Amino acid sequence: MNTVGSIFLQTAIKRLSYYKDLGDKTFAQLQETDFYYQPNEASNSIAVIIQHVSGNMLSRWTNFLTEDGEKEWRNRDAEFETHAYSRKELMHIWEKGWQCVLDAWSGLEEADLLRTIYIRTESLSVLDAINRQLAHYPYHVGQIVYLGREIKNNQWQNLSIPRGDSAVYNRRLSNK
Repeated sequence: MNTVGSIFLQTAIKRLSYYKDLGDKTFAQLQETDFYYQPNEASNSIAVIIQHVSGNMLSRWTNFLTEDGEKEWRNRDAEFETHAYSRKELMHIWEKGWQCVLDAWSGLEEADLLRTIYIRTESLSVLDAINRQLAHYPYHVGQIVYLGREIKNNQWQNLSIPRGDSAVYNRRLSNK
C-alpha cells in the first residue's frame, strides 16, 4: 500500500535523481579544463561546487539518524579551495556524495520521516532535512548547468525544452 510518506520518499528520490542527471549531462559536454572555469574571482568553479555538494552530502547523510549532520571530519572551508583534481577524481567525488544521500533516503521508512535529527545542533525532522536538501542541491546543480552553458555557448546541448520549441514539445506530448 502506498502511503503519503512512502510516496513522498519515492518522489523525493526521483526529484533528487533528476538533478543529479542534469549535472551528469552537463559534465558530459565539458572538457577537463572547463571544470575550473570561473567567470570572476568571487564565483565558484564547477570543480568547487562538486567538492562542496559532495562534502555536504557526506556530512549530512552519513549516520544521519544517530549523529549531527555537520560532522567533525568535514572541512567545509577546503571545499571552496581549488584543488588539482582530474576529471576522473571530480567524478568520483561527485558520485560518492550522491551515492551517500540516495542510499540514505532509499533506506528510510515512512516512520523515519518524523524522527528528530540534528544539523549543526539544530533539531529538525527527517522530512524537513530532506526538504532542506531538495532546495540546496538543485540550487548548486543550477549553478553547474549555468556555468556549463556559459562555457559551451553555442555548442551547448540543451537539457530540457530548447528556446522557441515549447509548442513542438507540447504537441509531441499530446500525440503520445
